[in-house]
Amino acid sequence: MGSNDILIIVAIVLYLAFMIAVGVVTSKKNKSSDDFYLGGRKLGPFVTAMSAEASDMSGWLLMGLPGLALMTGLAEAVWTAVGLSIGTYINWLIVAKRLRVYSEKINAVTIPEFFSKRFGDTKNVLSVIAAVIIIVFFIPYTASGFSACGKLFGTLFNMDYHLAMILSAAVIVLYCTLGGFLAASTTDFIQSIVMTIALVTVVGLGAGAVNGFGSVFDNVRGLDGYLDVFKGFSVAENTTGSYGALPVASTLAWGLGYFGMPHILLRFMAIDNPNKLKTSRRVASVWVVISMGVAILIGVVGYSLMKEGIVPAYDSASAAETIIVDISKYISLKNGFFAFLAGIFLSGILASTMSTADSQLIAASSSVTQDILVDTLKLKLSGKKVMLIARLSVIVIALIAVIFAWDPTSSVFRIVSFAWAGFGAAFGPVMILALFWKRMNRQGALAGMIVGGGMVFLWKYVIAPMGGAFAIYELLPAFILALIAIVVVSLVTAPPEQEIVEEFEEVGRM
Repeated sequence: MGSNDILIIVAIVLYLAFMIAVGVVTSKKNKSSDDFYLGGRKLGPFVTAMSAEASDMSGWLLMGLPGLALMTGLAEAVWTAVGLSIGTYINWLIVAKRLRVYSEKINAVTIPEFFSKRFGDTKNVLSVIAAVIIIVFFIPYTASGFSACGKLFGTLFNMDYHLAMILSAAVIVLYCTLGGFLAASTTDFIQSIVMTIALVTVVGLGAGAVNGFGSVFDNVRGLDGYLDVFKGFSVAENTTGSYGALPVASTLAWGLGYFGMPHILLRFMAIDNPNKLKTSRRVASVWVVISMGVAILIGVVGYSLMKEGIVPAYDSASAAETIIVDISKYISLKNGFFAFLAGIFLSGILASTMSTADSQLIAASSSVTQDILVDTLKLKLSGKKVMLIARLSVIVIALIAVIFAWDPTSSVFRIVSFAWAGFGAAFGPVMILALFWKRMNRQGALAGMIVGGGMVFLWKYVIAPMGGAFAIYELLPAFILALIAIVVVSLVTAPPEQEIVEEFEEVGRM
């Protein structure tokens, strides 16, 4: 191992040690299970904004999106980014404040608990179904983060993928079990800063390696369709295709997923003052647009680096997900300072992955402990026992996610897209109508969750393979059908109790 490799390792180790230290410090602030799950609703506007978006973007931002742009051109990557940008803004605009006020009014600290209390579900059927959905879709989502870590260290140090993945997962689990939601949110805020530095610096140094952005765009301008957002392109096959209205609508549908993401919605619930959400919305929206734009640009720069032989010749978008790692390796060869700098960049990849995995583990843990064991099974547990079970749940869920991520050829982008669709369709329509339609009842909410979550599987594995007009992103049809199910079932069943309607109207006046 050379001196440059040692400097990279030093930078990464320092970063990981700092994250664990944050977990230790914040663990002292966890006095109850509510603190562990929601940080006592004490987050400031900047931490709320940046932790929400960092936990949202994951390794998908620094690995999945650049790899997709590199191998397929701008079309899918750009429309995905546009959909996500619009979804981010609208979610903060219409959902954030209302959910913060409503969840405090009914004393709900998890998303499943919010659904049950919102509709007066004393049997906690909604809570259990929502908790199961969270566990089902968060396991592959968390697995995608572990996979990104495995690819990072495997590519960088020729380390065994499985060993690298397990070590990364262990660090994430350690600070999550110590500090809970507050640790996840605080580290996410720090990680968003590291991610930003990594994105901007890598794209600049990468372009500099091929004589600037002029050369970068000269290299791809000759590829018919690469820079055209209405054409598809395959670098591996050197083929061009159309990217018409249906694929565009399908890709824009990524934005619908925001309304159902538990780890994002929890940030809305956790801010200390709902009136500060306007500041959070502005910060979050600007960061999302800039970060995704730079990530796509890294993919375009990556093509030139691949053409010049500076990085390997990738044969698929999955393989190209290591582009930022390979750029960092190239940068590290210059001198010791650049090697340490490369370590910071690679910490940025860890940051993007860890910021999502930690939030997902906390959300899934809360579903097991609070929503199933305490609220539904009515187990009489002391505060210390609840905290202990919550921490054990983090460990168990992480172990299952490691098993799911065992295949080193899995695509981070594709895994995330499926889990994103699952949450968006199962929870998105339910959340929107729960906040803004007083005629909605518990039967409608239950129908929406089941139809939305079930249709994601059905469309992905049964209908989409038929091809043609059916080969669209499963989130779009599942979201629409879930909305229809909620409205129809709510209207054909008894209206909600007067007490629930009055509570809804009171929240609307707050």
